[in-house]
Amino acid sequence: MSIDLPSQGFIFWPVGTGDSSTVKVDEDTYLQVDIRHMAKVDEDDDPAWPIIDHLVEILPEVNGKPYLSTFALTHPDKDHCQGFEELLDKVEIGELWLSPRVFQEYHDDEGLCEDAETFHDEALRRVKATIDAAGDPGSGNRVRIIGYDELLEEDPYKGFPMEFFSVPGHEITALNGQDFGDQFRAFIHAPFVDDSYGDRNDCSLAFQISLSDAGTIGKALFLGDLKYPILKRIFDVSDAEDLEWNVLLAPHHCSKSAMYWQDEGDDEEKLKQDILDSMANAALSPGFIISSSTPVPAKNESGDNPPHAIAKRQYLRIAPDDFLCTHETPSEDDPEPIAFEVGAGGFSYMGTLSLAASLEETVNAAQGLDQPPATAVGFGGDTE
Repeated sequence: MSIDLPSQGFIFWPVGTGDSSTVKVDEDTYLQVDIRHMAKVDEDDDPAWPIIDHLVEILPEVNGKPYLSTFALTHPDKDHCQGFEELLDKVEIGELWLSPRVFQEYHDDEGLCEDAETFHDEALRRVKATIDAAGDPGSGNRVRIIGYDELLEEDPYKGFPMEFFSVPGHEITALNGQDFGDQFRAFIHAPFVDDSYGDRNDCSLAFQISLSDAGTIGKALFLGDLKYPILKRIFDVSDAEDLEWNVLLAPHHCSKSAMYWQDEGDDEEKLKQDILDSMANAALSPGFIISSSTPVPAKNESGDNPPHAIAKRQYLRIAPDDFLCTHETPSEDDPEPIAFEVGAGGFSYMGTLSLAASLEETVNAAQGLDQPPATAVGFGGDTE
């Protein structure tokens, strides 16, 4: 099976309530932001997509193995790193992006899931390889640390070269050792050096990604599982151009905590209109808000996990074009990846990316039939 991908753009996969976003920079260069591989869908009727199965099909090959230029982990909750061990086994990953702060916030009684431990071990292996090389350790060993200078005074990061170290408030234009300054830019918003609200989600890596092609620029905001206080701080301190978005990935899977908050002294959480106004002011046209989650319910009970209906209602008010949920598009029973393209014709919503039968599959399916297949065979053709 094959998927008709954008030439350059953003893809948001239906993986349940979790994050799996793919940034295609060019035909050979992909950045994967978080992963949630739902292996059970291989046997069950779960509509979530087993993302690794599809990544190995769409990624380019290098030395006979699928090649992913860069993998960025916003934070090591299971719904953001599930399947990383399998991905590492099946795919050559050129570079990892790591914010050590998110691992420091995990306490012993909470622990890391197995995939988060695998990511952490692999990242530290690459840290050591980079220090031992006193410079570039090469593809497959590269890691970019995102944090603050004092981190390099601590083990195991002492001696880590500054060329692979990025500070929030600065930009990154290189992916796996290659500069894409005319096509790609990631502006790092968080974590702040003093983020500590008693929740590891507040240490999420957050950034704006810009893609450029033939004078067209498309921008997406990835804000991890951040909540209102840090989101407000990001919008308060950042320059306007670094906050602009054509696509806003709703923080924490459309959680109300992005815009409802209980301040000290309040009896209950209240809507914070200031963050909604800031998000709306940063929106570009076209502009879409994405909930990477199961279908948003019509209403929630107290204590329900995201997605939250009241958050969706607020996002509908500020989305210039539409609010889209990965498990409602095009339908709840048959969701498909949501894609946006950046090209000479501008920034555009491609709709959903359905699976198309390959020529070989279509021919095989027709073997033994008296009549030709009903589906026309052609590049990019969909089965019906």
